[in-house]
Amino acid sequence: MNPRSVHDLAIEARGLVKRYDDKLVLDGLDLTIPRGEVFALLGPNGSGKTTTVNILSTLIDADAGRVVVGGHDLADNPNGIRSIIGVTGQFAALDDLLTGRENLQLMADLNHLGRGPGRARVDALLVDFDLVDAADRAVSTYSGGMRRRLDLAMTLVSTPEVIFLDEPTTGLDPRSRRTLWDTISGLARDGVTVFLTTQYLEEADRLADRVAVLDQGSIVAQGTPSELKSLVPGSSIHLVFADDDTFDRARSVFADATAVPGSRRLDLSTDDTVRSLREALGRIESEQLDLTDVSVHTASLDDVFFALTGRAEPQADDQTIPHEGAA
Repeated sequence: MNPRSVHDLAIEARGLVKRYDDKLVLDGLDLTIPRGEVFALLGPNGSGKTTTVNILSTLIDADAGRVVVGGHDLADNPNGIRSIIGVTGQFAALDDLLTGRENLQLMADLNHLGRGPGRARVDALLVDFDLVDAADRAVSTYSGGMRRRLDLAMTLVSTPEVIFLDEPTTGLDPRSRRTLWDTISGLARDGVTVFLTTQYLEEADRLADRVAVLDQGSIVAQGTPSELKSLVPGSSIHLVFADDDTFDRARSVFADATAVPGSRRLDLSTDDTVRSLREALGRIESEQLDLTDVSVHTASLDDVFFALTGRAEPQADDQTIPHEGAA
């Protein structure tokens, strides 16, 4: 890959170090994120995801290292960074006593948009986030999904170039989560750079152009979801047979396969080629084995995460510092 010009980069971090007392949370973290990319940071409990977001968004200081966001160096011009970013944290920064419209208008006033442009921006965001019908209701009456959408809308009042989303869909029901996914995808299509931390591997797989796995304060792997999945070799063919007798015969035919108790299923390791699947099906036909289902399992981000960290999945993040819904 050719080195990118600094003008092509939305975020560049070099050698970030952060300690909390005697705990080393970030250990020389390096990140390079192009403009317009959706970048997902995965990591187990205590890996430093939230700490990374807090440093990049100017909320806390690193003990060492350099940060440049949108061409602004954090050491020299933190206000320049704040002027081009939005932050949606793990906890919605909403005033429950105000209506949705009033919350948005407050952000427009804080960003000095002016009376006319501010109202126009608020009206547009209410439409974009499907909150028109609830616009004049108190936020205390909103569902979890509506609150999350409003929180993200508040982040977008200032039309930021870079958005930090720290586990934005935690606690949402599946429908609300997918609605928010569509919103994030739309932001990316509009050229916004999205820095996403998540504990949902499916979320990173669906949304991210690139994914980095953070463990014990360092990046242990990064690349596209497909590139990361390729780090876990091999796939398997899952064969389900019609009855116990057929299953027993199949176990003799596929002596190296793994039997799944109680399901009449054999898992057959392959070399990730169509030929291996064709050979397996050919043996089933020649032995006249009655097959009821066949599927191919390839590596997922769950498999990658476990292989790289020794943990089954990410969990709640490290040191959590509540922060504002928009910067």
